[in-house]
Amino acid sequence: MSAARSKGTYLSARYRRIASRRGPVKAVVAAGHAILIAIWNMITSGALSDDPGSDSCTRRNPGKTRQRAIDQLRQMGYAVTLEPLKTAAA
Repeated sequence: MSAARSKGTYLSARYRRIASRRGPVKAVVAAGHAILIAIWNMITSGALSDDPGSDSCTRRNPGKTRQRAIDQLRQMGYAVTLEPLKTAAA
């Protein structure tokens, strides 16, 4: 549970993603499983663990994150059109 309560970590983000779909009990078990896998990898390889961060899923699949946000806005009754940001030329 302490991993789930921490802020800005991969394990807390994993807990929140799973808890929203499957419930808090299964999310705690899944977070514990992720901790055990990380410990096993550290023991067998001798490497230190590095936390990919709470936004690792967003960085890995930006298109999926964008589409999910668009779908949520449409379900709320908004018409969504996307335009690229206009950046100032240097």
